[in-house]
Amino acid sequence: VQLQACGGGLVQAGGSLNLSCEASAWTISSHALGWFRQAPGKEREFVAAIGWDGINTDYSDSAKGRFAMSRENALNMVYLQMNNLRPEDTAVYYCAADRTTWSFDTPSRPGAYDYWGRGTQVTVSS
Repeated sequence: VQLQACGGGLVQAGGSLNLSCEASAWTISSHALGWFRQAPGKEREFVAAIGWDGINTDYSDSAKGRFAMSRENALNMVYLQMNNLRPEDTAVYYCAADRTTWSFDTPSRPGAYDYWGRGTQVTVSS
């Protein structure tokens, strides 16, 4: 199973980025997915999660109202649209997948996820 996140970059505060994550050697359609981030010197933290059907979503307090997570099962892709970015959003962003099938849960604990992709760096300048 491989998850590859991309779409990060350098953006000014108030700007937007759209992260994407593609799964290979595995089908995401029946699994919950999550986005996490880790800033230097900090623990990995939850950003957003989405259930297998794309209806149930959950966001961290920081992400609510600014970020939107979506998925396209037919393309084996998951996305994180990030708007109104702030310098404190600077981190490496990771996508993750729960191997439990057909769960409507949207886990926020890193330990709930079994597969992790390589991260993509997001840097927000003030």
